[in-house]
Amino acid sequence: MGDLRPAGGIPYRLALAGGWIDQPFVSSRDPSPPGSMVVAMVEPDFRFMDLCGMATSTRRVAARLWGEALPDRPPADLVRELYAAENAGKADPSGSQDMVGLAYPGVSRLDYDASHEGGIFPLRVESCRDRGVAAWLGSVIRILPVAQRPAGYSPLGERRIEGAWVRRLGQSGRDCWDAILARDLRGLQESMNECTRCWEALLPATLRHPAIAVDLAGIRDWYAAEYGGAMYSGCGGGYLYVASDREVPGSFRARIRP
Repeated sequence: MGDLRPAGGIPYRLALAGGWIDQPFVSSRDPSPPGSMVVAMVEPDFRFMDLCGMATSTRRVAARLWGEALPDRPPADLVRELYAAENAGKADPSGSQDMVGLAYPGVSRLDYDASHEGGIFPLRVESCRDRGVAAWLGSVIRILPVAQRPAGYSPLGERRIEGAWVRRLGQSGRDCWDAILARDLRGLQESMNECTRCWEALLPATLRHPAIAVDLAGIRDWYAAEYGGAMYSGCGGGYLYVASDREVPGSFRARIRP
């Protein structure tokens, strides 16, 4: 599951449907922007695995900057400071959804348009801090540890960035947001499945790569068929999120911070 030592006070984040739309090389191909994705702030009840899509590297930078708690400042300001600190000198910078997920409480929809600040930061962030919505999402996202991203892995070797698929990716994020607010499990499941279809079309190495020894696609497909919807926490593996109101053996839940 993760390291059960104390995790400190900086939150983690879940990234749900629409991920990759925060990267300008993707959003710039959107024929009808903005495209959306969804993140949720997660209580640090234990340590999640590194290299697993939970923004652990961004979280370490946040702890170096601010210690064991987020500063009491506007979240948008924290996002920019954290983005600059993490991505200084990087050829392939992390997308800003990592920073937004750590800085904005609750569940948030991030809208990206490449004409706004080059697509680096969201055009807007809409957040829901309703405790009922947070509790519902935490209850239906079952989390299964699968495998960390392996050494030598990069998701960017093969890019098939076609506008129609980018549009579908951004719509999967909006559909995910609408489903969460409505507490619509079926809609949430389908948005996760659609996001995965988009990943496989746009960036095939997200789930399939010579360095990945685990059948990520096969595992996801089985759980999606059995429970209705599933997607990975990030590229190259990490955790599998299964959306279900049934128990999923071996899974655990995360508390969403409203």
